[in-house]
Amino acid sequence: MSKINLNKNMRIYHRYLGFFLAGIMAVYAISGVLLIFRETDFLKSEQKIEKTLPKDLKIENLGKALRMRDFKIEKQENEIIYFKQGTFNTKTGIANYTSKELPFILEKMTKLHKSSTNQPLFLLNVFFGLSLLFFVISSFWMFLPKTDIFKRGMYFTVGGIIITLILIFI
Repeated sequence: MSKINLNKNMRIYHRYLGFFLAGIMAVYAISGVLLIFRETDFLKSEQKIEKTLPKDLKIENLGKALRMRDFKIEKQENEIIYFKQGTFNTKTGIANYTSKELPFILEKMTKLHKSSTNQPLFLLNVFFGLSLLFFVISSFWMFLPKTDIFKRGMYFTVGGIIITLILIFI
């Protein structure tokens, strides 16, 4: 394959893969920004939850059973255990608490972004990651190396690499 054909084909693949992945790129961009604020209440609303747990649940396992990070018991009076978000009745096994959650569609978007090999969506994440890597590589075939725009682009590339390395190592 000649160099001109390779340049032309890379541009064509880059263009159509970009169009094909436009929606998923928007989802990943939005959910990525939302994940930056995951430890805040940004865009979250309070949900009241009542959950029945086993009555014989060990107190040290309560946070795990409620799927709460940084769970801490504040006090215990008789059969009622008080924690920051609510209460747990050891006699009835009923936990009443509040949880702050993103709106449904935003929650689904962040779930997609965070999928792991335990979930079927991980194949989409692998495909998307490889596609982004292709975009990185194919972008160097968008302009001929002898042109001024390509040479200027190389300065931006070096600058981006340097900033990335600084951010990684600080």
